[in-house]
Amino acid sequence: MKFSFKNDYSEGCHPNILTALLNHNSDQQAGYGEDQYSLEAKNLIRQKIKSDSDIYFVSGGTQANLLVISSILKPYQCVISAATGHILNNETGAIEATGHKILSIDKEDGKLTPEDIIPVLENHKNIPHQVMPKLVYVSNSTELGTVYTLTELEKLSTFCKENHLYIFMDGARMGHGLTAEISDLTLEKVAQLTDVFYLGGTKNGALIGEAIVINNNELRQDFAFNIKQRGALLAKGRLLGIQFLELMKEDLYFELAAHANRQAMKIKKALKERGVKFLSDTYTNQIFPILSNSLIEKLSEKFEFYVWKKIDDDFSAIRIITSWNTADEPVDEFIEIIKNEL
Repeated sequence: MKFSFKNDYSEGCHPNILTALLNHNSDQQAGYGEDQYSLEAKNLIRQKIKSDSDIYFVSGGTQANLLVISSILKPYQCVISAATGHILNNETGAIEATGHKILSIDKEDGKLTPEDIIPVLENHKNIPHQVMPKLVYVSNSTELGTVYTLTELEKLSTFCKENHLYIFMDGARMGHGLTAEISDLTLEKVAQLTDVFYLGGTKNGALIGEAIVINNNELRQDFAFNIKQRGALLAKGRLLGIQFLELMKEDLYFELAAHANRQAMKIKKALKERGVKFLSDTYTNQIFPILSNSLIEKLSEKFEFYVWKKIDDDFSAIRIITSWNTADEPVDEFIEIIKNEL
């Protein structure tokens, strides 16, 4: 059986979560997220971000994006996103289906800056004939594996406040972004600099689940109604609460993400030593090496990964993703093939 580098959720979940689910399986608890595990997990997150933000657990990333954006925006308002944004390319038009347009900006590194957004605002001043830009959607780490620095996020946050824009951070891979070796961001700073963000569990050791964190007081009111109306309120909320309680305990969430990053960086280092170029310079668990099609074919005999982008007739970029559970053996075997072929 081939080893998969296609995504970071090929495996089930961290053993601590399975054990906790089993140990508490017969406990009677309140429903709809009012169980003791969900309440404890929310308090742990609040302690880490040093804020009394509202927190809601939902099942997945697309669901989190849809819930947040549809609840924040008025019918005539729209979203600004990098063209690589998950809401544009991987969510089947979920945001547009709620009636909100997405304005995209081409960015090679997947990160937005104030300078990128200014032209969009300038081009949407024909009031009331055009949609109103109101929310800036960013990802950390991005869909290209890049990360925002503290300075970059501070500048973007200040710009958004000055221009009456909300900033929403997709945190499907938040753990990987914050534990990247070049990252100087912290979870506390993310909470201070965004109106809303979420912590992704699905891609970092949970069975399912994301934690939406609402920092802006103006956006808290009635959010729970939106969750229920969209069918996202689990009766057995304990399923999500237990998972995040285990992930937040003793910073297991960050330990798992850091491990995934290290495994990817081992492969990146081996490739760079042999002169391989990359589509983007990443320090998280996603890397995009540019390899010859013949080498890609050779690697495909033992490993699964996505061929991400055709460079020319002879070379393509592939995407390799390592997970919280990626062991040394497949990484070392992958590197050994690279050594033998390059």
